[in-house]
Amino acid sequence: MIRTVGFLGFGNMAQAMADGLLRAQALPAGQLLASAHHWERLVANTQGRGMVPCRDNRELAQKSDLIIAAVKPYLLEEVLAPLREDLRGKVVVSVAAGWSFARLSQLLGEGVRCLCAMPNTPVSVGEGVILLEQDHSLTPGEYEEVTGLLAHLGTVEALPAGQMGIAGTLSGCGPAYAAMFLEALGDAGVLHGLPRALAYRLAAQMLAGAGKLQLETGAHPGAMKDAVCSPGGTTIVGVAELERKGFRGAVIGAIDAVQKK
Repeated sequence: MIRTVGFLGFGNMAQAMADGLLRAQALPAGQLLASAHHWERLVANTQGRGMVPCRDNRELAQKSDLIIAAVKPYLLEEVLAPLREDLRGKVVVSVAAGWSFARLSQLLGEGVRCLCAMPNTPVSVGEGVILLEQDHSLTPGEYEEVTGLLAHLGTVEALPAGQMGIAGTLSGCGPAYAAMFLEALGDAGVLHGLPRALAYRLAAQMLAGAGKLQLETGAHPGAMKDAVCSPGGTTIVGVAELERKGFRGAVIGAIDAVQKK
């Protein structure tokens, strides 16, 4: 049973996940632990949340039932290799981009049950996407418990290893592109006389509402667009201008560029 969750590394993503769990009251703050390279920064980042800072990674591994490995991908092997014995019998969830279950399980060895996940930053408000690689070594009970915990952070999707990359680009990079669109809408509102805070609030709610509408109805995005475009109306004028400026092509190109990096 998962009573304690330890964040191995406490950067932006780990903090976003911790905030989401605390917001949902999934676990008491005192059952969330974290370790990181810079002690003073770790204390500052955990203290306000009521979490428990650990002096080193070994202490965290020993005190946690579930360890979320949230260090930079290039540091993952360096950080996990010395902890193999301490992690025996534990569940490890890696959120390091580019790491597959096959590679992670080889690094950790037998006796450590592990899973690869890719969350995005909206997990902090319970509206994230958490991608899980279908291959893992958790028991059925552990998998149910881990996915139940992660469900407090948003939508959990299990995918084959070959789809994790593109799915991670859509859900992981997408918030940055959505924020750019939101900012542009806000600037347009300011250009035509709206206070900036109001312009951002309207644009953000519009994006949230449009997303929820698609999720709940399953409507094709083209049909959603058509429903707002009256013949000879104002919306279709804007749609035509976006098409002339290559809006959709630019979005597809951005995702394609990331995949080719």
